[in-house]
Amino acid sequence: MNDVKSLSHSKWRCKYHIVFVPKYRRQIIYGRIKADVGKILRDLCNRKNVEIIEAECCPDHIHMLVTIPPHLSVSSFMGYLKSKSSLMIFDKHANLKYKYGNRHFWCRGYYVDTVGRYEGAIKEYIRNQLQEDIAQDTLNFKEYTDPFTGEPPGRGQPVVIEWLSDHSKPSLEGYH
Repeated sequence: MNDVKSLSHSKWRCKYHIVFVPKYRRQIIYGRIKADVGKILRDLCNRKNVEIIEAECCPDHIHMLVTIPPHLSVSSFMGYLKSKSSLMIFDKHANLKYKYGNRHFWCRGYYVDTVGRYEGAIKEYIRNQLQEDIAQDTLNFKEYTDPFTGEPPGRGQPVVIEWLSDHSKPSLEGYH
């Protein structure tokens, strides 16, 4: 797999695993705005020629495996991504502006790590992150489109989305 890219005078492979969270880890990414957040982040990445290799919207954070061109620093890209997406989210969902105020949708910090030779392991980690959160929070999800790519999930069966109404653990009848 040749994933080395080139500019006029350089060849590069700059892949990063990035994790960032909504302010106060509000679990509002899911529901009615999950698809909008994915589309906004995808559009902003396209504007800066940043390729999203793998991404996942978890209930209270976002994982992205991205390729960032070398002329763009990670910190400037994250500043751009978080500030512009906040404005676009609050423009599209004006009610959040009054509920959460100040147009601060994301926390100030983020986690970033270089990928190196472990791209496959990181892709798998990001893919399985949502399932781990589901098992941990006893959530069931059903998604027919990936908010980042707009395509059906290619990981086997679709993820099922529905909150358990009484927040109790699911019945395990017949599973002895």
